[in-house]
Amino acid sequence: MQTPLISILIPFKNTELYLGDCIDSIVKQSYSNWELLIVDDGSTDTSYEVVKKYTNNENRIHLFKNEGVGIIEALRTGYKHAKGTFVTRMDSDDVMASNKLEQMQQSLVTYGEGHLALGHVRYFSDEGIGNGYKRYETWLNGLTSKGANFDEIYKECVIPSPCWMVYKTDLDRCGGFVPNTYPEDYDLAFRFYKQGLKCIASNELLHHWRDYPIRTSRVDAHYAENSFLELKVNYFLELSHDKEKTIVIWGAGTKGKKVAQLLIEKNTPFVWVCDNPKKIGKDIYNQTLKPFEYLNKLISYQSIITVANQDAQIEIKHYFNIHKKTAMKDYFFFC
Repeated sequence: MQTPLISILIPFKNTELYLGDCIDSIVKQSYSNWELLIVDDGSTDTSYEVVKKYTNNENRIHLFKNEGVGIIEALRTGYKHAKGTFVTRMDSDDVMASNKLEQMQQSLVTYGEGHLALGHVRYFSDEGIGNGYKRYETWLNGLTSKGANFDEIYKECVIPSPCWMVYKTDLDRCGGFVPNTYPEDYDLAFRFYKQGLKCIASNELLHHWRDYPIRTSRVDAHYAENSFLELKVNYFLELSHDKEKTIVIWGAGTKGKKVAQLLIEKNTPFVWVCDNPKKIGKDIYNQTLKPFEYLNKLISYQSIITVANQDAQIEIKHYFNIHKKTAMKDYFFFC
């Protein structure tokens, strides 16, 4: 029986310590019909030589030099050589579970085009995993178990960049790696959402996500919080904002202030509420902060929640439930 070809894309830069583990986990996959398109993004260590040695014995691995600079350009460089029915991305410092490709391609064969195959992820690190990453892992896997990833897309990136697989036709329909927008993984998640792809629920642990102090997502300015907020606001205005409803920002902390700035830059009016008595009544950016009870005076609104405290989020969600408001329609958690 003919099995579909899977194209695996890996950009890499100065990950000589981890590339062997990464590539070995691909070579040892239970599913064998794959091609690895691996692109050097200007490494200054021995990373290129590490990969080159693999190509001497493995004709499924194709090594390229980035035709531009940065992860997006590297993904484009590799993607234009992709011949697979399915496409997936992998990080050069991570490790695949041995059945990852088999499980994901089987999900796509079963459900067909218009679907996104996912799996559970697990962080690992020589230094141990902090509470923040552990919470993100638990939250993300909880969504994936239900196939409900897009239900909370404005909170964090709901599609782990190295643990998805799609039909190439669907990826092309979503714009592939053409946009120059960072963070590129979150932007792609929004484009999957925009095009109506459906997430396939999974409880399988398929990806081991390595964390270490100089990991790209930790040190690259493209992955700073402000970049995430700008992306969220842009897609909210494009995909979710009902222009007949008043935008309400709930929360006046650092994130609330950044969202306010972004809306002001876009000449988009809003009301600003909070439950901090020290801030209520004060003017920030020529906007007067109002108590959250002010919402009762509004006929219709959409609220952007920028309050990070977990207990406060529960209370806010309870408030909206009492007032019969619907998540992802009337209110949106941005953190």
